[in-house]
Amino acid sequence: MERSVFFISDGTAITAEVVGHAVLSQFPVSTTSYTLPFVESEARAIAVSEQINALYKQSGARPLVFYSIVSPVVRAIVENSAGFCQDVVQALVAPLQQELGLAPDPVAHRTHGLTATNLTKYDARIAAIDYTLAHDDGISLRNLDQAQIILLGVSRCGKTPTSIYLAMQYGIRAANYPFIADDMDNLRLPAALKPYHDKLFGLTIDPERLAAIRDERLNNSQYASLRQCRLEINEVQSLFRNHQIPFLNSTNHSVEEMATKIMDLLGLNRRMY
Repeated sequence: MERSVFFISDGTAITAEVVGHAVLSQFPVSTTSYTLPFVESEARAIAVSEQINALYKQSGARPLVFYSIVSPVVRAIVENSAGFCQDVVQALVAPLQQELGLAPDPVAHRTHGLTATNLTKYDARIAAIDYTLAHDDGISLRNLDQAQIILLGVSRCGKTPTSIYLAMQYGIRAANYPFIADDMDNLRLPAALKPYHDKLFGLTIDPERLAAIRDERLNNSQYASLRQCRLEINEVQSLFRNHQIPFLNSTNHSVEEMATKIMDLLGLNRRMY
């Protein structure tokens, strides 16, 4: 089954995407997605509605529409399209209003926009991103006392994307350090990392998966050989165990899952909103 799916918002559409994808993941349906942020004017809403209607006429299947729009006029235009429209926020507003005894005060861009209430957390996230980029792949071992986590692992096991995700999504200052082939003959934990043992977290990966990833970068090289990958993984996992460093196998986990598991295991506080 193939369906067109729209994620529409008068803001970034991130919320509509997250909720929509979470709901759709429950169904065995393939989709073609359209993300339409900043639908704030009537003219823009009319154009979006016409796009939805055109796809319905072309396919005969109602497009699925997940939206979050504050303006009643703009919202009505989208709702009057041929799509199957679901407001991803409103379904929770009414029961929450009853529980809190407060009337909602909808404001566009409140979730992901810059306001006085979230500016401090936003600045912290930007500082975390700057720190993480400066401490990627062992570029610098200075100021490790400022790190909230230090990821360790072999090349291409997922350290960099996980570090960046932690910084961008959660405001975590994440450094990462690679163990390379030249380290394997006498693999040791670098002296500069030892004072920060409670911040260390290892990433590992199945050798077959690692070999496939490396082969895309350096085809038919020793670096990408299964034998080399097995050697490195075995040595690094032994180091993690010897130093009692917790570690996670990244083979079957997305970056989002790895970051969330690490946050949970280390008890780190999120700075999402």
